[in-house]
Amino acid sequence: MNRLKAIQAVRETTVWDLIVIGGGATGLGIAVDASQRGYTTLLLEKNDFAKGTSSRSTKLVHGGVRYLAQGNIKLVVDALRERSYLLSNAPHLTRIQDFIIPTYSIFYTIFYGVGLMIYDLLAVRRSVGKTKWLSASAVLAALPSIRKRGLSGGIRYSDGQFDDARLALALALTAHDHQATLLNYTAVTALIKERGKIVGVVAEEEWSALRFEIRAKSVINATGVFVDGILDMDDPASPAMVMPSQGVHLVIDKKFFPGTHALMIPKTRDGRVLFALPWHDRVVVGTTDTPLDSMSEDPVALEEEIEFIISHFNDYNEKRIDRKDVLSVYAGLRPLVKSTNADSTALASRDHTILVSPSGLVTITGGKWTTYRKMANDAVNNAAFISKLPVVKSATRSLRLHGYTREVKYGDFLSVYGSDAAVIKAWMNEDPMLSVKVHPDHEYRRAEVVWSVNMEMAMTVEDILSRRCRMLLLDARAAIEAAPIVARIMAPLLGKDKEWEEQQVQQFRELAAHYLLQEVGD
Repeated sequence: MNRLKAIQAVRETTVWDLIVIGGGATGLGIAVDASQRGYTTLLLEKNDFAKGTSSRSTKLVHGGVRYLAQGNIKLVVDALRERSYLLSNAPHLTRIQDFIIPTYSIFYTIFYGVGLMIYDLLAVRRSVGKTKWLSASAVLAALPSIRKRGLSGGIRYSDGQFDDARLALALALTAHDHQATLLNYTAVTALIKERGKIVGVVAEEEWSALRFEIRAKSVINATGVFVDGILDMDDPASPAMVMPSQGVHLVIDKKFFPGTHALMIPKTRDGRVLFALPWHDRVVVGTTDTPLDSMSEDPVALEEEIEFIISHFNDYNEKRIDRKDVLSVYAGLRPLVKSTNADSTALASRDHTILVSPSGLVTITGGKWTTYRKMANDAVNNAAFISKLPVVKSATRSLRLHGYTREVKYGDFLSVYGSDAAVIKAWMNEDPMLSVKVHPDHEYRRAEVVWSVNMEMAMTVEDILSRRCRMLLLDARAAIEAAPIVARIMAPLLGKDKEWEEQQVQQFRELAAHYLLQEVGD
């Protein structure tokens, strides 16, 4: 993806078939689906790709055991089907992960075991591993740090895991491979209407201050928790569609939770499940479900959420953690569709909703990462119908995402780049300085910074350290230490000076401070 070429395409294209507003999982999925059908497609993202919720998930590709308990069989079946497509189409970014539910009574051993067997049955031929009842000794062998007192046994089941931000970038590159045009840091500031119908958008590119009036046959609002802002541009009297819910995760060293299996706590005090799962040589623990009255592009974990996760983890794990053991804390906002149950977002539907406004604006929100492909398919079908585009069937069920390869093992050095890893390795062979790590405790290399700027539209130090590599989420202190060298590598690639470097480092340090936990009273 080349920024100058993208801007040139925006200037030279008279009318697009589709403009997609929003560069998260759903918007990027829509860009892939539409461009694969042959529609001329433009995606505009106000910030960076996957800046929001789409890079701050629990890192699971799953059907949703909790939704089964709620009786939402349709969502579970859809998600299990979509899980199989994603595992097949992006093996360099996904893998199968084994989970264990420890149980402390015979009743719950049977209860959860039967439930997970139903989960397997709903997957039909797409099951990724059979559920198995485990003895207490087998649970301890797989989860050596789990609480032993009262342990009666457990259940093992399998689900999918992935790198969310890297998958978002793979979607962006896949859409680009199919001739879509994508621009991050380009905000839609107004909708263009003629005789009450939307015929385009007004957009402003942040770095050059360029202003565009862009025509399109259809516009799709896929801005996640911020869909109401675009709906207000269309009709200031439109009712709010989303109620945001915050989910928080803590990242800890694997010494506190050794082994390769993940832990699933099936019911917490707020009705959610809690996971502790290995991810990029660390352990992610979460999540929460906190209703919010306001939204931020950089949400911050609340103290009660942090303590909630620590206390629940310590209830089940003998290697106790406290605040000083947390390497990073991150928060994301879920775009839950408004319901009549205002007291609990944990009970709100995770299914997606599509709204077609009288102006022709197509809005999609809700859903979850696992079902992004189906959401995209539904959104494009609606947009194509109302704008009378040629009928073309989606083929994304079997569409291999950019970088597809089965020769690179998930989690290995450079594995997230898939087939592109060979190019980065060649760069490092040609210039040994590019093989130097940006931080001694992490594998990320200078060559990857160059790749991210030249091929993935990375524009800031945060883009690199939060989403191109995942250092900010894995180890916030290390990310802060790496920021100056990352800025120094980026500056000449972007034509920036020393002042820009210093500003970037300072801005990143201020942002990263929210990923660090201070001792209470500090």
